Amino acid sequence: MTNSPEPLEGTPLIAPSSVHHPLYEQVVEACRTVYDPEIPVNIFELGLIYTIEINDENDVNVVMTLTAPGCPVAGEMPGWIQDAIEPVAGVKSVDIALVWEPPWGMEMMSDEARLELGFM
Repeated sequence: MTNSPEPLEGTPLIAPSSVHHPLYEQVVEACRTVYDPEIPVNIFELGLIYTIEINDENDVNVVMTLTAPGCPVAGEMPGWIQDAIEPVAGVKSVDIALVWEPPWGMEMMSDEARLELGFM
């Protein structure tokens, strides 16, 4: 056994979402209303939303990224997502964390997004 500060082998780079929480699907639908202005696909299908964590008090924590660190809407998009999720009935609070690790890649897009953008 080593005392290495590295993550344990098999530790996911992206934390799992609260998929069984009663508000999860409504929060996902709210995320699907937000679009990157340069790409005609919503941010959820683009794979920009890494994790949607909802606790027992209905606080929503979203971990997201952007297609590139130099994205022109980097300062605005987290606010757009917060504005989309806050009105969902039952949501107590919304916190958005913007991360760059792991970096976004085209493989994170859903099949729907790939089809829409002509990659399939």
